[in-house]
Amino acid sequence: HPPSLMDSTEDDNDLRSFKLKRQLIFLRDSRGNGTSMISLILPPNESISKTMNMLVNEYGTASNIKSRVNRLSVLSAITSAQQKLKTFSRVPENGLAIFVGNIIENNKEKKISLAIEPIKPINTSLYLCDSKFHIESLLEQFKDNEIFGFIIMDGTNTLFATLNSNIKNIIYQMSVSLPKKHGRGGQSSVRFARLRVEKRNAYVKKVAEEANRLFPKCEGFIFAGTADFKNNLYEHASLDKFIKSKVIKIVDTNYGGENGLNQSIELSQDALLNCKYVKEREILQNYFQQLENDMVTYSIKNVIRLLQDGSLSRIIVLDCIDTLNIYDFIIIEDEEKIKIDKSNVIDWLLENYKKYNTELMIISDKSTESSQFKEGFNGIGGILKYKIFENEEIEEVASDEIF
Repeated sequence: HPPSLMDSTEDDNDLRSFKLKRQLIFLRDSRGNGTSMISLILPPNESISKTMNMLVNEYGTASNIKSRVNRLSVLSAITSAQQKLKTFSRVPENGLAIFVGNIIENNKEKKISLAIEPIKPINTSLYLCDSKFHIESLLEQFKDNEIFGFIIMDGTNTLFATLNSNIKNIIYQMSVSLPKKHGRGGQSSVRFARLRVEKRNAYVKKVAEEANRLFPKCEGFIFAGTADFKNNLYEHASLDKFIKSKVIKIVDTNYGGENGLNQSIELSQDALLNCKYVKEREILQNYFQQLENDMVTYSIKNVIRLLQDGSLSRIIVLDCIDTLNIYDFIIIEDEEKIKIDKSNVIDWLLENYKKYNTELMIISDKSTESSQFKEGFNGIGGILKYKIFENEEIEEVASDEIF
């Protein structure tokens, strides 16, 4: 069994988020006839009974719609929204979004009735009846939320900041007055040099303690600034082990303060990007290592067949697989034939992977390794629990095509 590269709870949260995002994108792209697609979003602590009363009023207003067809479909959608809302005694802690109405799919009408809890608390309050669903505020929550910590040190000042997406936030600044180098000789110069070293050490220690106190849980840290202060900070015993383990780059800048922060962000772009995809790169590097040991499989058909046999410990799939050139095929599940194609392979895996006691890793196509995985394996692969010696119908992929 390959080592687990991520905490399993984190994996589950990632998969739940991914599943919800797919659902929201489906809703965003859905269209209906007329204006009977209801989007209802309630923030945390909103009253269910107050919302029910609002829907009763909306029902009364909709009864006056002149077009009979549109009137009936709007009234039907409001009734569906009321029924969905009745299943909740209170609004969940992150808020609640309800989407009901008829959409057109493959030239047929399909009824949608969904209740979704946002991934984070939502402050939007919305009721709209339209020819599309309004999910913008929910999708907004999926924007990059990785936070990076920055410490910019020089001989007069230290700046502590965070970077989230492109948003800089200076959380604290501290000034210091350090003795300059002493030019005279004699005993006083030795004493002065010792005093200078002590003051510098005390300054670095104070910065380490402030860093331990100030920073939220960050994805990575950048230490930057002039002279050697940043390196001394990295080596200092007072610096929290978590922070030290997450330092992804130490950068020389021409300035301290805010100018130093701007320069360090510019000089750290490669490290910030690599950090974002480091987990995914580890997962794929492990897959390529297992490939050399004949402990992997690839192609949707083989992955699903071996999954159903209980032979896979991990499945890796690119989040863009529904844009790739993959073949449709039929599987038998509980004596029922199911067509698997690129549009539903991820949904099927999300629904079924746990019952076969395997891990599911859904990764982006943004790293070099994932590009290799896309080109060499068409975006899907599995790691075996044990070697399989039977003659399998697996397409051979030349190693020089992959690397």
